[in-house]
Amino acid sequence: MPSRIWVKQAVRIIEADFNRSADTHLLPLQLPAFPDIQFYFKDESSHPTGSLKHRLARSLFLHAICNGWIHRDTTVIEASSGSTAVSEAYFARMLNLPFIAVMPRSTSPEKLACIKAYGGRCHLIDDPSQVAAESHKLAHDTNGHFMDQFTYAERATDWRSNNNIAESIFTQMAREPHPIPRWIVCGAGTGGTSATLGRYVRYQQHDTEVCVADPDHSVFFDYYLNGDPGVTAPQGSRIEGIGRPCVEPSFMRHVVDAMVKVPDNYSLAALHYLDERMGRKCGGSTGTIFCASLSLASEMRSRGEAGSIVAILCDGGERYLHSYYNRDWLSAQQFAIDKQIDEIRHYASEPSAGPWPLAICRKTA
Repeated sequence: MPSRIWVKQAVRIIEADFNRSADTHLLPLQLPAFPDIQFYFKDESSHPTGSLKHRLARSLFLHAICNGWIHRDTTVIEASSGSTAVSEAYFARMLNLPFIAVMPRSTSPEKLACIKAYGGRCHLIDDPSQVAAESHKLAHDTNGHFMDQFTYAERATDWRSNNNIAESIFTQMAREPHPIPRWIVCGAGTGGTSATLGRYVRYQQHDTEVCVADPDHSVFFDYYLNGDPGVTAPQGSRIEGIGRPCVEPSFMRHVVDAMVKVPDNYSLAALHYLDERMGRKCGGSTGTIFCASLSLASEMRSRGEAGSIVAILCDGGERYLHSYYNRDWLSAQQFAIDKQIDEIRHYASEPSAGPWPLAICRKTA
C-alpha cells in the first residue's frame, strides 16, 4: 500500500520535528502596580517558524494526512494573514509538497519573505473577505487540498493533552507562587487557541478562566455577547493574526469566560511599552492581549485578589519593523499612540493609578 507508506513517513517526519523543538518559554513580567499579581508571557515566538501558528500548522498537517486528504503530490493551499502560512510552508517543504498561501495584499513583506524562503508561493488578493473563496478555487484548479484553518483549528488539536499549549502552560507553572493561573489570556484568529484552553481547563477541573482579547474591526466580541453567527464587519482587523470580519467555525464562545475589546491605538502602544519594559519586540496581537491582561489585573486588585495571569506572546516583532515599530508608517496610518504609551506606563507602575479604561465583558447567555 504505497499511500500508507507515504503517510507513515510523513507522520514520522512531522513528529521528529516536534521532538527536535524544545518547549516554548514562559517569561515572567513584574509590574510595580500589581505586587500581588504575577504576570507571565507564554513565548510562542521561540517555535522554529517564530509564532504560535507553528502548533496549529503541525496539527493541521497531521489531521489532513491521517484523514487521507493530503497525499504524496498534493498541493497544499491555505487562507492566511501570514503566520499560519509561514508555518505551513515550513511543514510543506519538509514533506516536499507544493504550498500556496492566499493572503491579503496588505500582509507584511517580512511574512511574505518567510513563506518564499520555505519554498511557498504567495497568492495576494485585494479583498481580505475573499481569501477562503479564492483558496477553494485554487484547490479545485490544482486538484489540491485547502487546509481551511478557520474551520479545522479547533478540531485538529488534541485539547485533552499531547503537549498542547494549555498542558504546556500548566506544566511550566507548577513551581510558581500561584501555579494555577487565575486567567489565561489569548487573542482569536481562528479561535483554535481559545477553544483548546477553554476545553482543557474544564477537562482538568481547574479554576482558571480564559479571556479573549479582540481588536478593532473584529466580530468575535459581538458574537460572544449576542450569539449571532451572522454578524459581519465592513473591513478586516489591522492587528495581524487576530480578529476577523466574520464569525469563524472554530471560535467556541461557550468555553470563553470573558472578552475585552481593545482599540488598535492601545494594542500598538502596548508593543512599545513592552519593548522598553522587557527589551523585546512583540507582534501586534501580543499588545492586544497585554491590554486585556491589565483589565483583568485591575479587577483582581480591586477585589484584593492575588494570583497569576498568563498571556500568550504570539509572535516576535521583527516581522513588523516596517509597520508597528515604524513611526512614519504609524503616522501615515493615523495611529497616534504616544498618549496611550504614557497611560500604560503610568498604569503599570503606579498602584494608585485610576481605573483602567478597557472593560471586561462576560456573556449573559
